Amino acid sequence: MSKVLVESAGAVRTVTLNRAEKRNALDPEMLTLLTEAFRVEPPAEERVTVIRSTGTVFCAGLDLRERLGTLDQPGASSIEDVLHAIEMYPLPVVGVVQGDAIAGGTELALHCDLVVASTAARFGMSLAQVGLAPTWFLAKKLLEVAGPVASREILLLGDPLPAERMHALGIISRVAAPAELDAAATAVIDRLVANAPLSLRAMKALLVREMAFRDGIAHADVDELVEAARRSSDSREGITARLEKRAPRFTGA
Repeated sequence: MSKVLVESAGAVRTVTLNRAEKRNALDPEMLTLLTEAFRVEPPAEERVTVIRSTGTVFCAGLDLRERLGTLDQPGASSIEDVLHAIEMYPLPVVGVVQGDAIAGGTELALHCDLVVASTAARFGMSLAQVGLAPTWFLAKKLLEVAGPVASREILLLGDPLPAERMHALGIISRVAAPAELDAAATAVIDRLVANAPLSLRAMKALLVREMAFRDGIAHADVDELVEAARRSSDSREGITARLEKRAPRFTGA
């Protein structure tokens, strides 16, 4: 069975991460399938796309074993292609988060237009704990959604935040008890389906364009710092330690 399932039912299309045995960690095949799913022109009857996942974890981010083998390769991770495709998709995208969304999983959720999460879920960017740093593109979205204070806590500490705290900070749209998550998500989806489709398209384009100014800020020097962290001995040690479930021994090199 495919690691990413795409199903359409009238006005609602559902894209499901289907790698529960690996905590829905994103491998290259999944990244390709997700990008393809959001680079299509929606059919006339579609009003909203839903992103959800199987199992108890929404998404553990990029597959660390895959990531370990690409630390020396230049350029941004292909997860940026996925997130950009979701952000630019012409119709609203709703993330339904039933469990933990970590690192790339948090970014996947935050690139949705609306997020409905279970109170059992946590969100976190643990990159500093494994010797990595977010690219300009990834940090831009977090700052846009979370604001400067919460972004500092999420990035610099790296510890996951409960869904209820994320909601209180205004980062995600709604939270619900695990047993009530589907009903809460359905209420949001039904509201979107009932709204005027041309209005939804216009508003999605407007919101994306309003935030595009950050792309024009000079950041080549910041990119160099991010690359240095990614290619460091610390990043290799951090990822290896996480895979081996031990504390990393960082040296600053």
